Amino acid sequence: MKRSLEEQLTQSLRSLGTGSVVFDCFEAALGAEVQIWSYTQPRYQKELNLTQQLPDCRGLEVQDNIQSCWALPWLNVSADGEDVRLVLDVSEEQRFGLSLYWNQVQGPIKPWWHSNLTGPQTITLNHTDLVPCLCIQVWPLEPDSVRTSICPFREDPRAHRNLWRAARLQLLPPLGWRLDAPCSLPAEATLCWQPLDGGPCLSLVPPLPRENVTVNKVLEFPLLKGHPNVCVQVSTWEKLQLQECLWADSLGPRKDDMLLVETRGPQDNGSLCALEPSGCTPLLSRASTRAARLGEQLLQDVQSGQCLQLWDNDLGALWACPMDKYIHQRWALVWLACLLLAAVLFLLLLLKMSRVKGWLRLLKENIRAGAAARSRAALLLYSADDASFERLVGALASALCQLPLRVAVDLWSRRDLSAQGALAWFHAQRRQTLQEGGVVVLLFSPGAVALCREWLQDATSAPRAHDPHDAFAASLSCVLPDFLQGRAPGRYVGAYFDKLLPADAVPALFRSVPVFSLPSQLPDFLGTLQGSAAPRPRRLAERAEQVSRALQPALDSCFRPPGAPGTGRGMGPEAGDRT
Repeated sequence: MKRSLEEQLTQSLRSLGTGSVVFDCFEAALGAEVQIWSYTQPRYQKELNLTQQLPDCRGLEVQDNIQSCWALPWLNVSADGEDVRLVLDVSEEQRFGLSLYWNQVQGPIKPWWHSNLTGPQTITLNHTDLVPCLCIQVWPLEPDSVRTSICPFREDPRAHRNLWRAARLQLLPPLGWRLDAPCSLPAEATLCWQPLDGGPCLSLVPPLPRENVTVNKVLEFPLLKGHPNVCVQVSTWEKLQLQECLWADSLGPRKDDMLLVETRGPQDNGSLCALEPSGCTPLLSRASTRAARLGEQLLQDVQSGQCLQLWDNDLGALWACPMDKYIHQRWALVWLACLLLAAVLFLLLLLKMSRVKGWLRLLKENIRAGAAARSRAALLLYSADDASFERLVGALASALCQLPLRVAVDLWSRRDLSAQGALAWFHAQRRQTLQEGGVVVLLFSPGAVALCREWLQDATSAPRAHDPHDAFAASLSCVLPDFLQGRAPGRYVGAYFDKLLPADAVPALFRSVPVFSLPSQLPDFLGTLQGSAAPRPRRLAERAEQVSRALQPALDSCFRPPGAPGTGRGMGPEAGDRT
């Protein structure tokens, strides 16, 4: 090493025509970067800077010559079936430290597992724990010891597959989102439009730009308002990896809306086209698509303000236009013709065959029962304790909408709630629900129980003021008299999440109606909501399983302990075998 430095410095000085240099030994740390600065006399007329990287204990030329390198643990990584085996070859008395950590490019190093060990060790890592940024560091437990770090899984295909399996998209209302992952991801995120018919998600690039993903960081798209049909796609190297419709739980189920793309020219010349699977169809065209047939009507809807503006800038805008009214108009004549034909057939059969009369009577009863089930309404009342509980309520309401139920909840009616007031909105919804033979669902939580007890306390204690937009607090003035006067059975149903509230916390007054624990009593809960039109037990259990799966992500988010990691697994003695 001395000879190498001396030769480099001498050659550099000779190139400058300045003569020779006398070189002597000096101390330097292993693996350090040495900088030598020289100049001529008189000073600073000519300068020469030289940088040299010194080898560490892994260099063959110093392993046998530097005493502090003799006790360094030697680490070998090998395959053990699908798993990975770490073999540390040291003497039986040698004590050393071993650390596994995630070497993140975006942010500081994130420790995963650490232990002080003695003697030779063999540790097995499960193949599902491997990610590209997982690194191993080992060092002797001696003062000023040299640490050896390796990251052997950067090119491992299993590690890259595990990384995408561990990646999660998380909603951060109102329009923010975050990609959680243990390692950095070379990915891009875009917005897309998911039609109601379940076809492919239609990309919104352009007009919206692509955005590079920074993991574990809150990101936002430049939308003016959210929409349940808007989804996020995360791709890498033109391959779709993740897609989530992040705002569906908070904004309700997907809608049958048409997305219009407005393009603005340099001289205020604009054009509108409808985003469809075949492309962006101009509204005033002769194409045989739904958007082209309704082009003039959609254009009038945009001009009259009936469409929701999702995005806007100098180059264009995005509009979401409801299509429900056009579907009703289109099928009105078809249904009328079908009804007339059915009526004629019914009369003919009724006049000719007495046996058919009984069959038609049963069929008529079944049709009425099915219509009652499909049209049965459910009004969901809850206390907005926090944002995570509101997301859980939104997930429950969305799941119930997939059944033959019509769900009303203030979370989806904030505009009407603000315009009418909480009390007036509740009165209107309750009257409509009960008139149609529906049911009012009281969803108990710690906040809801506290409000009920406050209303039930001694009349001498005046209740405290509540948020004027809190539908649950406003509803208690009508709900409690129904229970006190015995009018609640058959009209109300209670429910609570068993991990959030103990069973005995529900006030005794409300026990006059069925109170269910969710999700453990989901089949009974759904059967009570559907009433006499409830399906058979096997079908009811299948629907309960569907609702349970839909609730699970929101339950995990709501009940996750503070500080719990979102991805990856813990590493401890149970994660590997030691010999």
